[in-house]
Amino acid sequence: MTAYILRRLMVLPIILLGVTLLIFAMLQVLGPVERSALYVKDLPHSDAALDAIIKRYGLNDPFYKQYWSWLVGRTDPINGETIGGVLRGDLGYSRTGREPVVDTLKRRIPMTMELALWSMFPIVFIGIWLGIKAALNHNKWPDQLARIIAILGYSFPTFVFGLLVLLIFYAKLGWFPPGRLSTQFSQQVLKPEFVNYTRMMSVDALLNLRFDIFLDALRHLILPVITLSYLSWALLLKVTRSSMLEALRQDYVTTARAKGLSEKVVVNRHVRKNALIPVATIAGATVAGLLNGVVITETIFNLPGIGSAAAAAALSLDVLTMLGFALFTASLFILVNLLVDILYGVLDPRVRLE
Repeated sequence: MTAYILRRLMVLPIILLGVTLLIFAMLQVLGPVERSALYVKDLPHSDAALDAIIKRYGLNDPFYKQYWSWLVGRTDPINGETIGGVLRGDLGYSRTGREPVVDTLKRRIPMTMELALWSMFPIVFIGIWLGIKAALNHNKWPDQLARIIAILGYSFPTFVFGLLVLLIFYAKLGWFPPGRLSTQFSQQVLKPEFVNYTRMMSVDALLNLRFDIFLDALRHLILPVITLSYLSWALLLKVTRSSMLEALRQDYVTTARAKGLSEKVVVNRHVRKNALIPVATIAGATVAGLLNGVVITETIFNLPGIGSAAAAAALSLDVLTMLGFALFTASLFILVNLLVDILYGVLDPRVRLE
């Protein structure tokens, strides 16, 4: 298993190199003059100032030199200091955030991570559980109900579903308000005695032993979590059901039943483990893909995460913020794929041997 993990880790630098090359190549679509405006807070007002910026940042250099400078930074010809460099944490200046891109990401990632964290539980556990129940009750009413849920999940676009639950549960019933906290608790979390360990409101409330704030934060998260996870439930339910049905028809399952094993033992020992291999692939991609869904969900529910920042940057043509968002999303996908590969090895020893 250790050799298998090491092999996967050795591939990571090559994948990261390819991803960063692709992202940097997107920036090259713009000419040197257009790119010069991305590196400064104020637009240059003369041709001389424009040429100075192009020379300072090497925007007319060959592609490989510009890529290396973008990656590790370059020496400023004016003061001799190192400027830029993604690996140094310098992603440029965000015009929409009015601060460095890396500060925008740091400030907004906790909100997005909190939303994704709470969305993972219903996606993975409810989706898989419903898929297993549907397969074990094939063509009975639990199976039919699960199939209806899956079809409904695919039928609703995320933004329509989000607006619908907002209309019913907030505007009509007033049960689940938008935002992060109620007004009374928003004032309390600003006091010095409330420590922001992670900047994830529900997690920090638990760490501060403030269960009233924790329940209020969860109440505000229910609608965004349902909106973000509902489509993914449907996908995972469908894949788990199909995979379980295929495993239940295998010869080794018939042999296990013929040996007199109970149905519970047959399902838990011989069916579920084999059926979960394709489910692990979909679950990993689904969890990583939550970031694509947060753009719409955070915009609908007015949540200050990186999804809403990316939407604002796209509308304002803030290229550097968009590149920062793309780099963060790509890195997360690579990390999740690595975890899925390791999970493959745990579920199926044949993968490790290959």
